Amino acid sequence: MGIVNITPDSFYAGSRVGGIESALNRAGAMLTAGADILDLGAASTRPGAEEVPVSAELDLLIPVVEAIAQKYPEAILSADTYRAVVAKAAIEAGAHIINDVGSGNLDTQMWSTVADLQVPYILMHNRGTPKTMNSLADYDDVVNELVKELSQKLATLRQMGVADVIVDPGFGFAKTVAHNFALLRRFDELKLLGAPLLAGLSRKAMVWRTLQTTPEDALNGTTALHMASLERGAHILRVHDVKEAVECVQLFRALQG
Repeated sequence: MGIVNITPDSFYAGSRVGGIESALNRAGAMLTAGADILDLGAASTRPGAEEVPVSAELDLLIPVVEAIAQKYPEAILSADTYRAVVAKAAIEAGAHIINDVGSGNLDTQMWSTVADLQVPYILMHNRGTPKTMNSLADYDDVVNELVKELSQKLATLRQMGVADVIVDPGFGFAKTVAHNFALLRRFDELKLLGAPLLAGLSRKAMVWRTLQTTPEDALNGTTALHMASLERGAHILRVHDVKEAVECVQLFRALQG
């Protein structure tokens, strides 16, 4: 899953695109490099991010979804949004998947909207909002609590008729670096949830803070953690650098025989 950030506020400057032409170029390059899914977002959800008005998110996201869907009709597009109205508009514009970092907590209409749309839904573990989540990183056992919280949400979603749910444990969201490594170490325990697993590790603080570097210099560390997540059962890698991630997957498959 290649990340296309249509926002000036993403934590990694290299992932940002400005305008439709830039987004089309990025999408084309990622598809050529082997991306299976493009994840399009227009509202930053990095820790501490300011909330983007709904109108601004729609104005940025929907024209890009329409343009990419028209130019690359074979591409699978994911809309990265926690707002139901944006999710609905994105699907109508040509997106296929809703990627909700709010896991339904930030918009009470999100789950019913996804159920009505009958599209795949990415359920990411999180607590609070981008402004408050760092203060909510309090766990006795991060993996056990995460599994409990997500299993309850999965049960509700399935009761509502949302059959195609992908689970993202939310590395970096309401979690410290220590929590993130504990979660990656025990990533295989998430198989208990009975859903495909997405790992979003790309250039995150758990990489660059551990290596005492920056997001811009965190590609090598990211690739190392991608391999670790694949070995523990990840089905989808959400990445800034598609070529390197595809090579990681190819080597992992070769290793499996």
